[in-house]
Amino acid sequence: MRRFFSLVLPGIILFSLAANVWAAPQDKPAAQPSKQAEKATSKDPALVLGTAWYPEQWPEARWEQDLALMQAAGMNMVRVGEFAWSRMEPQEGQFDFGWLDRAIELAAKHGIKTVLGTPTAAPPAWLTYKYPDTLATWDNRRRATHGNRAQYCFTSQRYLEFARRIAEEMAKRYGHNPNVIGWQIDNEYGPVSYDEGTRRDFQEYLKARYKTLDALNEHWATYYWSQTYDNWNEIPFGPGNPGLMLEWKRFVSETFRKYQHNQVEVIRANADPRQFITHNFMGFNGNFDHYIMSKELDFASWDNYIGQGHTDFLWQGQVHDLTRGFKRKNFWVMETQPGSVNWAGINNALNKGEVRQMAWTDVGHGADAVGYWQWRSAPGGQEQYHGSLVGTDGNPRPVYEEAAQLGKEFAKVGDALRGTTPTPQTAILFDYDSRWAIEFQKHSKDFDPVGYLHTFYRPLRQLTQDVDIVNPSAPLSQYKLVVAPALNVMPEGTAQHLAEYVNNGGHLVIGARTGMKDEYNALLPSRQPGTILSKLLGGDVVEFYALEKPVSVAGQFGQGEARNWAEMLETTSPEAEVLLKYGKSNGWLDNKPAVISRKIGKGRITYVGAQLSEDVMANLAQWMMDDSGVKPALGPVPNGVEVSRRAGEGKEVFILVNSTVTPQTIVLPRPMRELLKDAAAATSLTLAAGDVGVLVSAVN
Repeated sequence: MRRFFSLVLPGIILFSLAANVWAAPQDKPAAQPSKQAEKATSKDPALVLGTAWYPEQWPEARWEQDLALMQAAGMNMVRVGEFAWSRMEPQEGQFDFGWLDRAIELAAKHGIKTVLGTPTAAPPAWLTYKYPDTLATWDNRRRATHGNRAQYCFTSQRYLEFARRIAEEMAKRYGHNPNVIGWQIDNEYGPVSYDEGTRRDFQEYLKARYKTLDALNEHWATYYWSQTYDNWNEIPFGPGNPGLMLEWKRFVSETFRKYQHNQVEVIRANADPRQFITHNFMGFNGNFDHYIMSKELDFASWDNYIGQGHTDFLWQGQVHDLTRGFKRKNFWVMETQPGSVNWAGINNALNKGEVRQMAWTDVGHGADAVGYWQWRSAPGGQEQYHGSLVGTDGNPRPVYEEAAQLGKEFAKVGDALRGTTPTPQTAILFDYDSRWAIEFQKHSKDFDPVGYLHTFYRPLRQLTQDVDIVNPSAPLSQYKLVVAPALNVMPEGTAQHLAEYVNNGGHLVIGARTGMKDEYNALLPSRQPGTILSKLLGGDVVEFYALEKPVSVAGQFGQGEARNWAEMLETTSPEAEVLLKYGKSNGWLDNKPAVISRKIGKGRITYVGAQLSEDVMANLAQWMMDDSGVKPALGPVPNGVEVSRRAGEGKEVFILVNSTVTPQTIVLPRPMRELLKDAAAATSLTLAAGDVGVLVSAVN
């Protein structure tokens, strides 16, 4: 490992994300949301490599060696502070930032800029013992105790005051520090509280939303099982009525939004506009609506962990595309698994080369930064066995070498990716209301709305090499193909938005369980997929069936199976085509339509009424592409080779990752240069097993 000490970060480049965030600070603090420029300067790295560093856990004499190792690996960012509240405020109202000042300054001397995490995910003992009302009450009605993290009550006004104060003190001290580039609010939001104060807040939320109990009772159909409420304070926590359960999730989302805004507001008031604000989400975590939470952030981030097993670029890619869709812009991967974790059933290490593959998959899908959790193994605490880049002895672990390779590669090809982002022609629609509504009443234990989305994503991403995942309310005109799997909750405005897309010439593909519920989680008084889309489709759903065993299907997309879920469709217009039918089943489904489609002017609407097997889905995806005029971003590639395309500023860059155990040769559509190996322009590329290629056209 000694050879890494001789590596030099060329020029010790300075970084900005979507702004010159490494530039000198402005003279005055910003009271308004940051207005970051869309272009970075040529002096700032387009790709950031970093790690979570915890200087408060180690003697200061060790810091220099740690930072030298980071610099040698080509790292230019550390995230610091998100669990250090007890070090920043060791006693109530007594602040100690001297150690953090020195850590930030020393990191800067090594060409490393700092992202500050507000430490509110880990309240200090003096706070929780003196003010036990700040602790959460879990769903078993037991109050949380000190000694873990995220044990705070997210509705506690006292806790919000303490959280706001520590964030404000940090912002006043570091909001103009040229070595601080941005902020992460809290860490991995998630746990909620079931205390009486939260219940009262929930009831007040419902009062503001419904205005009257009569309206609430009507929308929730509370005559069922005598659930009728005569007083707001009678309304309980869930589980229970579907309307109540959906509103609870919305309340949790709004409460976390306020919790986050409580800190964002004081940071924006005391920090330079160049400093970004983000949060590290957890992929498809369903505790709250991530679209709502992302609105006031400068960009979204997420923490990329595999746990037991190995990389699956199509699953990882789906989460990347989801995260990019929260704000429809590039994102950060704030934490990445550096080999292994400590919380899976079997905490196996990733194979040699997989950490590098993960990072390039991140970048291909729009990540402008890759951070590792964590830098050095802590000597104590609950995560002692978690993977890290450096051991407790201070020496690099084997995966450090892989991170150092990424550091060199990011510095080498970053400029080619500057100003670029994925620009797909295909979008998949995902919303939390629909996910929650199905999870409340799955009807089949094997029907998972996220897994069902993946049955569409997987073949489409393989074939198109470019997919967005966005909210149903997002603009759709730029897409040739839009897929809405299991869009269970269908307010009239959403249906009109989708119909407009079809009438303007787009191809809309609707999946099973779409258009069953209104915005209050009540069944619509019409057949699926709802009046507006049924009229457009020239067909609807007669009945739905949870399947005990697979049912055969056959038609335009070949032969295969419907699994877990099947809907009996019928056409109501002679213009509607039956593209797939069920085989012999329960008598009801026999020879009935499983997929129907209708062309509307230059547009088309298609309904897929089942969860179809992989072979049929692959053929269906190819048909959707052909009908919509969607072309692969690069062209055909061998199975197991991921292609990602980023474009912008007149550039087009392709990132190829060979996840197979054998060399793969890719035929290119035109002469292209491979940048990592400085290869001459060619019309084919051979990637070794597990290798990566970054391609630009020869004319670029």
